Amino acid sequence: MGSGRLRASREKTRPSIFWPLAVIVVPLLAVLVKVELRDAHKLPREGAYVLAPNHMSEIDPVIVARAVWGMGRAPRFMAKESLFRVPVLGWVLRATGMIPVARSSSASAAKQTITQAEQLVEHGHGVIVYPEGTLTRDPDLWPMRGKTGAVRLALAGDIPLIPVAHWGVQRVLPRYGKLSLWPLRKRVVVLVGDPIDLSEFAGHKKEASALNAATDLVMARISQLQGVLRDQEPPAHRWDPSAHGQKETGRLES
Repeated sequence: MGSGRLRASREKTRPSIFWPLAVIVVPLLAVLVKVELRDAHKLPREGAYVLAPNHMSEIDPVIVARAVWGMGRAPRFMAKESLFRVPVLGWVLRATGMIPVARSSSASAAKQTITQAEQLVEHGHGVIVYPEGTLTRDPDLWPMRGKTGAVRLALAGDIPLIPVAHWGVQRVLPRYGKLSLWPLRKRVVVLVGDPIDLSEFAGHKKEASALNAATDLVMARISQLQGVLRDQEPPAHRWDPSAHGQKETGRLES
């Protein structure tokens, strides 16, 4: 399932702040991790997209960003609006085109989603959205119940939603654990899936039941991809923190 050499997009080849960041981050990360990309051609070379990965380590956003850069695109995340007001960090977030997310009412959140989707389409950018919103609580590190943010964004702009799974990052930084530096060059595999067909939900963008059903579909696809990497069958039912009395502390998706 190798990907071969991929053509970089215009947004990657155009001079930007991503260049100096990549010069620093990529070689440093390569000391710790050997990132193996599979089916990378499934990530669009141009145009808007929403990438939905699993989330099981505090360091996996760096791994996913490195994978996206290696696939020829510029990695962008959604980030809390308050972070944009932090000196230096806020400038970096704005300069790299990260997307601010504010805590707001349902009506204003819906309007914000439409605006964000329009901007992604207009600029031909992609965004990485963690559907779980926080590290999985599943004891075996399978994807848990998802939130609807990725689906809402994709439906609002008719944007391809691409599932992706990774495995191996837990050996670099275990969930809520300490960074493991030895042995160096631990192998992490990133597998990209086919775009998810959300057409059956397109006419029901404001219905909670439809958004939840679409999110369940997304989480099922991510679980299937992770199952391929683990050579295991995903569990029939995803872990639900509310059913187990656990508090969720989402940071990357609302």
